[in-house]
Amino acid sequence: MLGSSLETRTHANQQALEIPTNNHQISVAHQDAPMASAGADEGTAAAPRAAISHVIFDMDGLLLDTEGFYTEVQEKILARYGKVFDWSLKAKMMGKKAAESARIFVDECGLAGLLTPEQFLEERESMLQELFPSCTKLPGVLRLIHHLHANGVPMAVATGSHKRHFALKTQNHQEMFTLMHHVVMGDDPEVKAGKPSPDIFLAAMRRFEGNVEPSKCLVFEDAPSGVAAAKNAGMSVVMVPDPRLDVSYHKGADQVLRSLLDFKPSEWGLPPFKE
Repeated sequence: MLGSSLETRTHANQQALEIPTNNHQISVAHQDAPMASAGADEGTAAAPRAAISHVIFDMDGLLLDTEGFYTEVQEKILARYGKVFDWSLKAKMMGKKAAESARIFVDECGLAGLLTPEQFLEERESMLQELFPSCTKLPGVLRLIHHLHANGVPMAVATGSHKRHFALKTQNHQEMFTLMHHVVMGDDPEVKAGKPSPDIFLAAMRRFEGNVEPSKCLVFEDAPSGVAAAKNAGMSVVMVPDPRLDVSYHKGADQVLRSLLDFKPSEWGLPPFKE
């Protein structure tokens, strides 16, 4: 249950991927992860990919359909300057803390001298606050969360959203989040750096009961920076990307799914669905 305080197939051609973060480099396994098929029967699965005991979910674009709100608002802001918001820019901003994503937005769009990161965030904030409460759950979310909870698999959420945004996004989805052992947010004191730093996933792991090892944790993510953060934490990661995200950003994930409806728990040593 939620704690007293809320703190968000084949592997081939492996090589090192260097992801810069602040003043240092973070390495992550770079591997091809073909899109999984939903066709195979779960009961015929081969040996599990890993012996998973704990699950950590990202929130935006993975549990809740909020990423479209960010895109809509950012498109409106850019249109005033005669520019277009595209998915290459979106990929760079996804999963980052607000200040970092704002800096990327201003720099990549050539808005220096026209719009500061602070001005961008202020303008974006007012529009987002009106949209967040209307967000909906993505396909397969409740099915998976209820299944894991019913089978005693501890779950947490690790989201880059800060407390105010988290409250707005989740106000109509409280039941789902009460099934989490805990939630770690982007403004948590233990999260010193945003994704692709592993801080938020390591903080989420430490708050489970007992001494949980990273290798026992499975992370669900939709953003490239989140995938990198999970791998930097030493965890396995399933990516459920937006179909508009270029496939080049899928590299690094252990498994790529079109939807959580395609996830087969037994492939990860978790109790299978009882269809």
